[in-house]
Amino acid sequence: MFSSIFAKKTSYTSETLDIIRLIRSENVGVRTFYSLVKMFGSSAKALEQIQEMSLNGGRQKPIKLCSKSAVEQELEKLSSVGADVLTYTDDHYPQLLTHIADAPPVISYLGNSRIFNQKFCAIVGARNSSLNGQNFASTIAKNLSQNAVNVVSGLARGIDTAAHKASLPNTVAVIAGGIDHIYPPENAKLFKEIAETGAIIAELPIGSVPLGQHFPQRNRIISGMAMVTLVVEASLKSGSLITARMALEQGREVCAVPGFPMDPRCAGTNKLIKEGANLIECFDDVMDLLCQSDVKQKVGLGEASGYDNFTTMPLDENIVNNSSRLMVLEVLSSTSVSIDNIKQSTHLPLPAIYIILLELELAGKILRSPAGGIIRIF
Repeated sequence: MFSSIFAKKTSYTSETLDIIRLIRSENVGVRTFYSLVKMFGSSAKALEQIQEMSLNGGRQKPIKLCSKSAVEQELEKLSSVGADVLTYTDDHYPQLLTHIADAPPVISYLGNSRIFNQKFCAIVGARNSSLNGQNFASTIAKNLSQNAVNVVSGLARGIDTAAHKASLPNTVAVIAGGIDHIYPPENAKLFKEIAETGAIIAELPIGSVPLGQHFPQRNRIISGMAMVTLVVEASLKSGSLITARMALEQGREVCAVPGFPMDPRCAGTNKLIKEGANLIECFDDVMDLLCQSDVKQKVGLGEASGYDNFTTMPLDENIVNNSSRLMVLEVLSSTSVSIDNIKQSTHLPLPAIYIILLELELAGKILRSPAGGIIRIF
């Protein structure tokens, strides 16, 4: 697909293979992945236990583990298009991204991974953007690139495209499908330019077609790679507002460009400013925020919440039994229930509740809401 000047790995550690196997296994989402690694100490040990845990959670047949051969095939496919993978344990993995609660355990990429740990500003906005909006995004992106700040965006039409083009080669595009799916198709030339000079990132396995639900998932990576997210134009139901909300939840700065009140493409950005987002009128405003963010980053974002901050969950077979599992299941419903409410209702210790919820999740009996609550699947 692409020839790359950056050497690809010819071999991978067993830890890398195990990490990919675990996250690709049935019913293992990102948060479940990190909980399992924290619980068992490694991906390899988690792989030895999760089938039994799924049976304990009420599944009739054990969940399907991703095989080593399937991982090897995935890596071969990546290599065939000039791509490679990074896990959250790799040095070139974006370190700022590890500070979000749901950092992808594995990303595939095209291009130069050395860019990932440089300074980034996220620029996002409307797909049906105005010419003025595109010009403003281009101006900001070009100036950022000339001042040693990279731009990360989502390769979408409109503002994203303008930001990427103006910041080449100092730009990273995060896409919603596999690394081999170019969306939108008209950005094929831009995709190639970014892959050859900057970098393309994908969380989903190669061959995955981008679906609607994948775009919000993609957005958390865009905001997670940057200390500042700039929204240029956005409607009230825009995906860019989702990115802004995620940035706030991640403890990052959000800024927005004000727009004409009668233009629906500006309703979202104006709303962000009303709610406290930093108002941006020129490049200097963005640089001021980035300088403030540098200080914040030096002070420290805290430990990486994606991995280190999970509660230790010692396995206590005397507490985690069929009776306690039934107690937890009975307090769950089709509406979200918080873990605190589960604890109050069952009087079980939190470590036991965490283990039972993991079992139920692996069994496909529950879902976690974006806010962290638990939803039962009937």
